[in-house]
Amino acid sequence: MTQQQLTEYNLGQTLDDLANLDPRGYGVCRILYDAARGAMGGPLCMRAAKGLARAARPGDFVYLLTGFVLAPFGKAETDGAVGAALLARALAKGLGAVPVLVCPQEAVQAARALADLCGLPGCRVIAFTKDAKEAPARAGALLAEAPPAAVVSIEAPGADAAGAYHNAAGSDVTALEAKLDAIFLACQQRGIPTVAIGDLGNEIGMGAIAAQLARYVPCRPAATAADHLITATVSDWGCYALIAALAFLRGDAGVMHGAELERAACETAAHNGLIDMTGESVPAIDGFGPEINMPIVTLMRECVRKALALRETCAPWFEKVIELGYFENRT
Repeated sequence: MTQQQLTEYNLGQTLDDLANLDPRGYGVCRILYDAARGAMGGPLCMRAAKGLARAARPGDFVYLLTGFVLAPFGKAETDGAVGAALLARALAKGLGAVPVLVCPQEAVQAARALADLCGLPGCRVIAFTKDAKEAPARAGALLAEAPPAAVVSIEAPGADAAGAYHNAAGSDVTALEAKLDAIFLACQQRGIPTVAIGDLGNEIGMGAIAAQLARYVPCRPAATAADHLITATVSDWGCYALIAALAFLRGDAGVMHGAELERAACETAAHNGLIDMTGESVPAIDGFGPEINMPIVTLMRECVRKALALRETCAPWFEKVIELGYFENRT
C-alpha cells in the first residue's frame, strides 16, 4: 500500500460520511449506504471519481441526467439540478470534459441559468422526452450525434421493473417524468461507464442495491443498476462528495466549488423555477437551507485542501500507519 492509496481510502470515507450526515435522524441514508458500500467494495465517491477520471479525456462529452418533477406541483426540484451544474463545472475544470445537461423541460431554464453561473455559458442543455415509446430512439440519436465518455445521473427518476415511476410517497408519477433511463440504458448497451447518485432508491441506477431497498425502504426501487453508485442523505451532497474526490485526484482543491457558489446556485435555482421538496420556491435542497449546505461544502473542500497541502508534512505518519498493516486489503 502507498501513501496515495491510503489517502484515497480515508479521504473517500470522510467524504462519504459527510454526504451521509443524518440531520433528520430517520436513518434511510444509512440503510442505503450500507448496501451501496457492500456492492461497490470501497468508499463510494472516490471509486466513482476514479472511474470518471479514467473514462473522460479533454474534449470528451459527459452526460449529466437530472430533474425530478414533483407532484402535485408540476415543477422540478432543486435536488439534482444544482449538483449537476456544479459537477459540470468540476468536469470542465478538472478533466477538460464537455458536460451535457439532460433534463425535463421544467428544469431547462434553471439548468441554463446554473450553467451560466458556474462559468459554462455554452453548456448544452437538452430537454428529454416524457414519451416512453419514443425515448429509446431519441436516446440513440443523441448518442450518435455526441457520443459520451461517461454518463452520470443525479437524482434522476428511475422506472421500476414494470416501467413505472414513483415518488417518495409511492405515488405513480410516470406521466410527469422525463424518460432519462433510456439514455442511461443506451450508454450501458454501448459499454459507456455509468455513475448514479440517489438518496432513496427510486432514482436511476439504484437497482444495484434493489434487494436491500425492497427489504428496508418503503419505495419502488429503480430497475437500472449503475457501474458506480453513490448514496447520500441528499443526492446533491453525494454529488458534492464526488466533486471533492475529483478535486483530490486532480490535485486542485479549486475543482471543488466553495460555499458562496453553493449559496448562489441554490438561489439561482429557486429564482428560475425549481422548488424544494416542500413545494416552496426557496434556496433549499430536500428541506435543507444554506445553514447546512454551505458548511458541508466547506468541510468537503477543506478536507481536500488539507489532504493535498499536508502530503509531505504528514508523510512520516503515513509510513508508520502503513507499516503496522491495519489498512492492508481495505483499499
